[in-house]
Amino acid sequence: MGVMDDKLNEGVSEVQLRENLNRAELVERIARAVPLDGSVEPIKGLFLNRASSITKPHHSVAHPSLCVIAQGAKVILLGDEAYRYDPYKYLLATVELPAVSRLVEASAEKPYLSLRLNLDSTLVASVMLEAGIPSPGAGAGSARAIDVSPLDVNLLDAVVRLVRLVECPPSEARVLFPLATREIVFRLLAGTQGARLRHIAVLGGHTDRISRAIERLRLDFDKPLRIESLARDIGMSASGFHEHFKAVTAMSPLQFQKNVRLQEARRLLLGEDMDAATVAYRVGYEDASHFNREYKRRFGSPPMRDTERLRSEARVGAGDL
Repeated sequence: MGVMDDKLNEGVSEVQLRENLNRAELVERIARAVPLDGSVEPIKGLFLNRASSITKPHHSVAHPSLCVIAQGAKVILLGDEAYRYDPYKYLLATVELPAVSRLVEASAEKPYLSLRLNLDSTLVASVMLEAGIPSPGAGAGSARAIDVSPLDVNLLDAVVRLVRLVECPPSEARVLFPLATREIVFRLLAGTQGARLRHIAVLGGHTDRISRAIERLRLDFDKPLRIESLARDIGMSASGFHEHFKAVTAMSPLQFQKNVRLQEARRLLLGEDMDAATVAYRVGYEDASHFNREYKRRFGSPPMRDTERLRSEARVGAGDL
């Protein structure tokens, strides 16, 4: 440690010093692993990201995962709720659902650097059983699908150890990665979002049923939405289903279906040789003009203009993570 570092750390507690060193190491390791803007998956289920500029709102699907920022800041929009996180907070997503994200702190001098660790329900359940952590009871309430919390020193320690494995020999990483991931899951379960994480295990509570409803809506997004029928299939009343669905996703079932339809429409417009009317019918709209209005409201431009813009950005190497 140099003289300047010694001066910076004068009067700093041992815990704070540990946090400072861990954060600096996380920045260095992610920057080495991702030297250019983009995203890499050095180990299956672990994604490292880099960006040198702030971004416009980006529509994507949030997966059950832990997200940690080493440098920069990001905002996630879920329905009408906004969640901002940075190197001092982590984001935990527990249900797969549409979200909008935007980088709000990033530059060439201090690029946005982050990691995402996918979380598997079987692993979460296994750690819960081993640690003697009870599953949500039958009367457990719903848990919001996304939230942010302060990143404490023990969880940060575990995250740094995980990222170190990126530079280890593959044989070593294969053995240690599952162990490091289990520690992270345990730290999360023991932390402020532990009650939310338990719902990933799908062992009970309303979130289990809402997860099944979300899966149905994602698979049958192009079909008419019948709330009463869907609620009955998952064993809930229509009013209870609507209430708990919104508690988890921050959206009504109809808003959720609309988001899935529009994201699929955007994917088809970019990847397939189809006009807007054909895509509208493909994703479940009966009225092409209604589709055009909702598409513009969601993405800011009519379908074909938005597609042309995205293709133009792709040609010059632009785009979000």
